[in-house]
Amino acid sequence: MAQPAPPPFSAFLLFWLKLGCVSFGGPAGQIAMMQSELVDRRGWIDQRRFLHALNFCMLLPGPEAQQLATYIGWRLYGTLGGVVSGGLFVLPGALVLLALSWIAAAHGDAPLVAALFDGVKPAVVAIIAAALWRVGKRTLRGPAAVALAAAAFLALFALSLPFPLVIAGAAVAGLVAARLGRDWFAPPHAVADGGAAGGGSALADPLPGPGRLLRLAAVFALLWVVPVGAVLLLLGWQPWAGIAALFTKAAFVTFGGAYAVLPYIAGQAVDVYGWLTAEEMVNGLALAETTPGPLILVVQYVGFFAGWNHPGALSPVWAGTVAAALTSWVTFLPCFLFIFAGAPYIERLIHNRGAAAALGAITAAVVGVILNLGVWLGLAVLLPAGRPDWAALLIAAVALAALVRWNAPVHWVVLGGAAAGLLRAGIAGAL
Repeated sequence: MAQPAPPPFSAFLLFWLKLGCVSFGGPAGQIAMMQSELVDRRGWIDQRRFLHALNFCMLLPGPEAQQLATYIGWRLYGTLGGVVSGGLFVLPGALVLLALSWIAAAHGDAPLVAALFDGVKPAVVAIIAAALWRVGKRTLRGPAAVALAAAAFLALFALSLPFPLVIAGAAVAGLVAARLGRDWFAPPHAVADGGAAGGGSALADPLPGPGRLLRLAAVFALLWVVPVGAVLLLLGWQPWAGIAALFTKAAFVTFGGAYAVLPYIAGQAVDVYGWLTAEEMVNGLALAETTPGPLILVVQYVGFFAGWNHPGALSPVWAGTVAAALTSWVTFLPCFLFIFAGAPYIERLIHNRGAAAALGAITAAVVGVILNLGVWLGLAVLLPAGRPDWAALLIAAVALAALVRWNAPVHWVVLGGAAAGLLRAGIAGAL
């Protein structure tokens, strides 16, 4: 099958800049925009390659929409194209969130900002509950999947097991099931040969030599070591070493999206490192929901607060900015590595039964992981100090109904929660 001719590079560049500025709606909406614009309208990539790339990205840790953008750029303009498309998909949202992080850190105690956050927090709890409902309906298709989700929840909530261990255990469960010939964890995005991807034989891309992976690994190791080493050398050990270690590790275990890895990041950032409070963590998730780009950008907010609250010799603003940049760098750098390393092998990987079973098991476990996040945030927001906050409960209930019953866009729900917070503050002031 002939590959469509690449567009002029200027048009390519402007498209990804525009998409990065308007990519609201989470991964489903972002992938739908790429399908509509790049496959249906512009014809820059054919349907089969698009679907194969999407299924491949579902197998990877990290934000699948950003990785899909990177793959399409790589397909059209090689490594430069992948860097441009994947980078511009993230950059506008990262800049917006940087400004919002500063507002939250510098002015979060102001009455107006505090009132906004008081309404946004219960809306975020509702957003997570709605995500749990959608993912659960799609994923928990049998008793084994339900049992694995329950086990993941108990492992995190009751036993406080490390998040990477839970994900690894789920992957092993999927691999064992596949080896035993059990189709317990049918991955929702698996595509069989000749199936939904368009039928016929697999696309025949030539495979590179084995030395390519070694060269890529060396280049990306250098791209990690040099900036991280420079920051440690110039600014000292803390909080910079913790930032680099935590978010690099998180980048390799972010299966199932940001909701899955957030309890792990929150537990480390709040309880272990003390970079921010649980309430500030909820605020960051709310802000990330209202900005374009992948939701995993919330880690940049966490990094900003780590620098802001532990600036060392820098001013809080500069420390927060450097910490946010370092966080984003170590978080998204592996995403590019996964695509550049794996793209030539895409056809073989997406049809591998063991990989598909491992993904299905991880996806089932993610339901339990999201439930753990919802309980963790719900207790902090809806039951502060063990007592129900009836106004917050009402805001959460209305937000959940808007999301589940009327399919309201997430950013409008967040803005509605902010308005409810202002109304609540106004009523309290009048009384």
